[in-house]
Amino acid sequence: MQPLGPIVDAGDLGRLDAVLCDVRWYLGGRSGREAYEAGHLPGAVFVDLDRDLTAPPSTTQGRHPLPTAEAFAAALGALGIGPDDAVVAYDDSGGMSAGRLVWMLRVLGQPAALLDGGIGAWDGPLEAGSATRPPVECPVRPWPDGAFAGIEEVAAAAAGGIVLDARAPERYRGEVEPVDPRAGHVPGARNAPFAANLGDGGRFRSPDDLRAHYEELGVGEALGVVAYCGSGVSACHDLLAMEHAGLGRGRLYVGSWSQWSATGRPAATGGEPDRDD
Repeated sequence: MQPLGPIVDAGDLGRLDAVLCDVRWYLGGRSGREAYEAGHLPGAVFVDLDRDLTAPPSTTQGRHPLPTAEAFAAALGALGIGPDDAVVAYDDSGGMSAGRLVWMLRVLGQPAALLDGGIGAWDGPLEAGSATRPPVECPVRPWPDGAFAGIEEVAAAAAGGIVLDARAPERYRGEVEPVDPRAGHVPGARNAPFAANLGDGGRFRSPDDLRAHYEELGVGEALGVVAYCGSGVSACHDLLAMEHAGLGRGRLYVGSWSQWSATGRPAATGGEPDRDD
């Protein structure tokens, strides 16, 4: 079998020996678990973004801090996901929340992919209730150096490199801010809303289209690029899209705007910064 890329088609699920993970999550507080129990892909386990993929929120670390390597290993083991298991994750928001799990696994070297089109791409029957897998031992794997950027690195990258903001344009411009302390964006960041990675039917644009899209943002290769969003979730979508486009792997600023906006650091508003590229 060829290595698992970051995006897979529903038609390929039959040939993959993969653990299906439902990672539905909603910013407005709607229960992802209730949506899962009402109907999910057969055999899929529910992965709770707030419990399994996140450390406790704080004003200093943001709304969805990265869990410790030990906590993530324990969560995977409880879900029945071992280090050698391939994972295909989905949601009903174009990969916005499921991308967090896929990104975390891929930076650890574990095969993982987003289901292109999410639950809507599945044309078979759905299964109600909950599916579980026997718990397994999952070893602790340290988070790799260079996969994540801290707040100081983001400030430096925005001043002399490329930082992408995956939020919707109106949040980037500071016109609205529904959840975080201040409106605006990291000065120097460029707006790359994750929804722009998607085309018809909520599926990813072709690698060629995505490559052209990111080249317009100044990204010739993802190495050195830092992506952020509100709390380090939808930014993973941009990172996976760049990888899907053949641009390589960028870095995630996990604290994202929820951390930055809670500090005394400057916030920019309005449109894109001037740039020469």
